[in-house]
Amino acid sequence: MGLSSDEVRRFADLLKGHEDALAAAWTEEVTRTLRGRLSRPELERQTLELQRGFQAALDAGATDPEGEAAAELRAQLNELSSSRARQGFTATETATSVFALKAAVLTVLDTTERVGEASVLRDYVAFAGFVDRAALFTFDTYVRTREELIADQAEQLLELSTPVVKLWEGVVAVPLVGTLDSARAQVVMERLLQTLVDTGSPYAIIDITGVPAVDTQVAQHILKTVVAARLMGAECIISGIRPQIAQTIVALGIEFGDIATKSSLADALRYVLRLNGSRVKAG
Repeated sequence: MGLSSDEVRRFADLLKGHEDALAAAWTEEVTRTLRGRLSRPELERQTLELQRGFQAALDAGATDPEGEAAAELRAQLNELSSSRARQGFTATETATSVFALKAAVLTVLDTTERVGEASVLRDYVAFAGFVDRAALFTFDTYVRTREELIADQAEQLLELSTPVVKLWEGVVAVPLVGTLDSARAQVVMERLLQTLVDTGSPYAIIDITGVPAVDTQVAQHILKTVVAARLMGAECIISGIRPQIAQTIVALGIEFGDIATKSSLADALRYVLRLNGSRVKAG
């Protein structure tokens, strides 16, 4: 439930009439929760700007942090959440920085010796609800930001884990390490095909030495990559077929057809050099 128009006015007057005292009390509350992880001047600046954001929203008639009049306040809360997420603070620490405004308001009311008045207590409960909703908005924004950061980092790690390297003039290799799932297989295929286009290489070696196990799904991903490379005019060789992997492939009845397979990357490279030594020269 939002604030009434009278409560909005009284809350705005409180923030405006006790700006310095509120900023000091709010900063003190937040300092205890962050345990020195932000400098005092930076924290004072953030607190004062956010306090003025609350005041501006109330001056505009905001009865709820989700309303149109509080758009600028939400933008400030969003910026706070994003910066704290990137700085490594927790969601709780971020939301608590906003919740702390309630304690600051109570401190100011207590110093004015009006906290015992029933009307003031009712106002405080209403103000606290407004602050709670603002803090929950901050919490939600923090979570979304962290999810985006994690997704970006996962994508970057995925790209780093699937390098395509040039072994020789006309020969590129994809050394796979770890599990090959559908998402990673798509990245492998795209990177390999793009490298084949960029280098004009007629040969590609897919090395699975670092793949812990080959099941039917992994084999299908590899075969699709080979077919895609062939459509680009490149021949693929699969290397890193260890004895255990070979036994598994036989037991599963997986057929690689006419695709050349070798036990090691070195064997695969020697095979390519013998296969077309006249075209493949040292780079």
